[in-house]
Amino acid sequence: MRGIFSADTKASIGIGALIVFIAMVLVAGVTASVMVQVMGGLQQQALKTGQDTIREVSSGLRVSLVSGYQAGSQITQLAVFVSTIAGSSDIDLSESYLSLSETSEQVILVYDSDCFASSVSSGLFSTVNSSNLTATTFGIVVVRDVDSSCQSATPIINSDDLVVLLVNTTECFSGIATRTDVSGGVVPENGMGGVISFTTPSAFTKTIIDLQ
Repeated sequence: MRGIFSADTKASIGIGALIVFIAMVLVAGVTASVMVQVMGGLQQQALKTGQDTIREVSSGLRVSLVSGYQAGSQITQLAVFVSTIAGSSDIDLSESYLSLSETSEQVILVYDSDCFASSVSSGLFSTVNSSNLTATTFGIVVVRDVDSSCQSATPIINSDDLVVLLVNTTECFSGIATRTDVSGGVVPENGMGGVISFTTPSAFTKTIIDLQ
């Protein structure tokens, strides 16, 4: 016969089970919250990666022509004709760089806003004063810019624009001689770069020479 103050073991077991159940619910809730946060972060990262990939693949520059100005049996200036590839987003040339290398030297050039012309005048190689260009800078001459997006302070090119990057090769390489291999490219901030690759002819018979 139980005493009036005997322990109720069934009630103790029920309370213990309830505590375990509540703990499991709390753990499941915390785990679900962490998983939601992780999945949200992964989704944002995947979206950003996808956007970056699309921009890298669909944007870029194209080099359509490279001409040289010959003086004293040396190429003293280069004119690199640049446009965007089809479907490319806008490209800021002030955030791009031009690399050139010849037999024994390589240079990296960036845009100099003091050497800019919004149109061609007095001949392509005489439009800007190339003597102001150094071994680390290039100038810009606008050939075609329908929407006037390419300005001195913000040289941005987009669809159908055509500009010329001018290089003073006398400063870069002390001029470029005959039979010289030259390579490099125009590299934008995002997207694919335009390729430069040519070999100068065995003799310079003209003042302006198409090289690529």
